[in-house]
Amino acid sequence: MSSFIKRHRWHFYFWAVQFLGWGGLVFIAYAFTPDMDGYKASKLFYYGLASTFLIGVLTTSLLRSFLKKVINFDAFDSKQLLKILAGIGVAALLYFGLSYGFGHFVGKFSEEHVKVPEMYKDFGIGLLLINSLITIMGWTIFYMSVKIAAKLNANRLERAELNSTLKQAQLNTLKGQINPHFMFNSLNNIRGLMLEDVEKSRDMLTKLSEMLRYSLTKNNMNAISLEEELEMVDNYIALSKIQFEDRLDFIKEIDENTLGFQIPPMIIQLLIENATKHGISNLKSGGTIKLIAEKTENLLSIEVSNTGKLMIAHNSTQLGLKNIKQRLRLLYGAKASFMLKEVNGEVVATIKIPLS
Repeated sequence: MSSFIKRHRWHFYFWAVQFLGWGGLVFIAYAFTPDMDGYKASKLFYYGLASTFLIGVLTTSLLRSFLKKVINFDAFDSKQLLKILAGIGVAALLYFGLSYGFGHFVGKFSEEHVKVPEMYKDFGIGLLLINSLITIMGWTIFYMSVKIAAKLNANRLERAELNSTLKQAQLNTLKGQINPHFMFNSLNNIRGLMLEDVEKSRDMLTKLSEMLRYSLTKNNMNAISLEEELEMVDNYIALSKIQFEDRLDFIKEIDENTLGFQIPPMIIQLLIENATKHGISNLKSGGTIKLIAEKTENLLSIEVSNTGKLMIAHNSTQLGLKNIKQRLRLLYGAKASFMLKEVNGEVVATIKIPLS
């Protein structure tokens, strides 16, 4: 039953408002009609209220069917406006004709002899017609207002869904940029060691396999735990140390309370990879990469520093840096930040991610 209502909720809402609206109008008419000369206690009066309700529901329901066929908010023009006004006019005439005819029929054949109050003697056909037009016009304005509001809400939801789809597509593209970069460096390392040390090459392939499995299984996610990301970082460092040996020193300072926090996958690994490629590999004596993760107020602060100087080649695409910035912007908007600077002979990259 609930699924049926969900599929037909707009029809349900319309009929609910339709009956409640006309019922409310009848109640107001009953409450504010003066009880003069016994008119309010007569059957004729109650027949009039019933006819107002039934004729109102019938007339405006027919008008609604007409408006649904005529109105196209995506291409609204003057022709549609003229059709709407014509529909209102016809509906008002129908409402007036049915009301007047029913009133005349009941008044003529009713067995009650009710003295009509003096105030109704001047209530002529013209005034009845104007009253019918005002009633139908008011109903139409309300109906159109609801339709416009529903259309605007539908457009808003459609734009939100489109933006979400676009954002997801952009994220998938960005994530796709990480894997080839990572694979290229790893395969280069394997190629360099293949002829020198088979055992090390085999160990390298094992680490590479674990990292590739990780990247493939987490590639469709926008967030993973910090603990999972650190496992991949440890694999990458172990892989890199086979190449750099004593030239690479890795220090890790992780607040244990942050291990369960969610972060974008492979974002720390990319920072570590950049620190290795653009920092340590350019130093003959090697250097140190330090990873710090801690909670500061309502933010997760991730800092990766490496020995060296901040030098960006003119022909560099800075793909890694752009990748990080775009992913943070797409996922967190202005709430997240990324900063890269040189401090006392070290290159320091800092990411801050909101925790809520």
